[in-house]
This record gives sequence, structure tokens and C-alpha cells, in this order.
Amino acid sequence: MKRIAVLTSGGDAAGMNAAIRAIVRSGASQGLEMFGVKGGYSGLIAGDFVRLGVRDVGGIIGRGGTVLGTTRCEQIKSEAGQISALRQLREHDISCLVAIGGNGTQAAAYELFERGLCVVGVASTIDNDLVGSDPTIGATTAVDVALEAIDRLRITAASHNRVFLMEVMGRDSGHLALASAIAGGAESVVIPEMETHPEVVAREIRAAYDRGKSHAIVVVAEGAKYNAEGLAGHFREHSQRLGFELRVTKLGHIQRGGNPGVFDRLLATELGVASVEYLSTGRAGVLLGRLNGAVTATPLAQVAHARKPLPAHQLTLASMLAQ
Repeated sequence: MKRIAVLTSGGDAAGMNAAIRAIVRSGASQGLEMFGVKGGYSGLIAGDFVRLGVRDVGGIIGRGGTVLGTTRCEQIKSEAGQISALRQLREHDISCLVAIGGNGTQAAAYELFERGLCVVGVASTIDNDLVGSDPTIGATTAVDVALEAIDRLRITAASHNRVFLMEVMGRDSGHLALASAIAGGAESVVIPEMETHPEVVAREIRAAYDRGKSHAIVVVAEGAKYNAEGLAGHFREHSQRLGFELRVTKLGHIQRGGNPGVFDRLLATELGVASVEYLSTGRAGVLLGRLNGAVTATPLAQVAHARKPLPAHQLTLASMLAQ
């Protein structure tokens, strides 16, 4: 009987548990033995496996985070770490692996595939910057969290005629900030892909007031050159000249926590089932994601070390709708 293992790696994302559940139950329905790897690639290198049955994954579809645990494992990037991981899989008679995660996770999966492992990736990162899926598991829930925060901040901003700056996660990607800004009707958005000087943000805010607005919301990605700290510092230093200051809110890891929304649960379930279907028919070396409304498979060679560009039309929307 073929044995398949599943791991979650890198940053946790709402929907990972739904994917684990789908993988385990799909495999069990085909008579496969299913295993979980505790602690991501670190657990794989250490051989920390646990057998998973259909009841073991009961009740986790709506839970945030990952029941398997996750780490950022530098050792998996080395030849020694990869050889150790492959040895552990052989010793446990596990023939295939499903790797749930983002850029780092899939880059490691590609290296293991190049060394002969039967592996597929499942696209999961709140950053939504992974080539091969739009969106990735966890991204829509993270935007929902940011949107709720914007809505709450806007109430206070309007009450006090103030400018609020909200920093969102995303590492060096602006996908999350851009989507949040559009959905929340922000007056300005600052992202890593387009360097924006604080004076430009000040002009956008001033223009909003000149158009009759009584308050403003600025959304900034944590990886921008002028992040929340940089922007707030500039506005404090030049507060008399600019005529206003910023109230800063950093969402941080609040965006990762919480239960997955309906879309992330459905997406994770679809991709989890598809991963087992691919492996059971001998197909491997791909990332499973969703593009143009359908589950798609993108070669890991095209995913590893690549970065999904921002949608050009969203940049245009953000600028036009802020007027």
C-alpha cells in the first residue's frame, strides 16, 4: 500500500487545516496510508511522522493555523538537510509527499523533486505572491481581517477627522496591502513594488481633504521602504508643515490567526483532493493552485524562486477609486 505524507511549512495560513483534512480523507478513500509531518521540514529531517486517519482530522476544517505545526527550516536548503529528509522518508517507507506552503516551501519541494522525490505542492500563503495560484490559501481570509480593521478604523477616523495608517503583512509583496486598500476604500496605499515617498502620501491625503473628505486611511505593506514606522516618523518630523499627523495601527500576526473564510475552506479542500489525485496517478513535481476558476498544475521549476507580479488593473483601480 502506498504511503503519502503531508507537511505544512513557513508561515501559517487560514485554510491549511482544511487542506490537511482533504488530503488525509481523499487518500484514505483510495486505500492509501496517510501520515503527517510534525513541524514542517524540520520535522521531516528529524523523522517526526504521525499516522493520520479520517477521524484524526475531524473537526479541523474551520480551525486556523496548522495542527501539524510549522517552522522556517534553513537546513532543508542544504544538501545535507535534503539528503536527511529523503532518508527519513525511505526509512518510513513513505513514497510521496504533499508540501503545503508558500515560496520557501515550494522552493524546497522543487529541490527534493530534483533529487528524485515524488512530491507536489499546495499553494498556501497569506502573501498571495506565489506563482501558480490566484489566490493562494489563506489570502482571502487575511484580506477579510484587514478589511474589518479598516472599517473599524474609519469609524474613529471620521469621528475625529484624523488620518489613520494601517500596516499589513506581506513581507516584500504588496498583494495583501493592495487588495485591502481597494476593498477598504483607502485614500492611499504604499507597497514594496512601487517606492512611494512620504511626501507623495502627504499630497494624496491633502488632496483627499481638498475634495471635501474629513478623514483618510492609508494602507502600507510591511515590506515597503517607507513602512509604518518610516511614514509615521516623517509625518511627526514635519507635522507643522504638513498640517496633520498619522495614527498608526499594525495588524501584524493578527492577520494570520482566526478561522478560514468560506473561500479558503473550499480552495484548500479542492487543492488537497487534487494533490492526492496527482500523486496516486504518478504525477509529481508540480504546484497545485487555482487560476481562472480552475485547479491547475504549474511545474515547480517555474514556481521556485519566482514571484507573482501585482495585477496591473488593481493598481489602476486603487488610484482611480481613491478620488
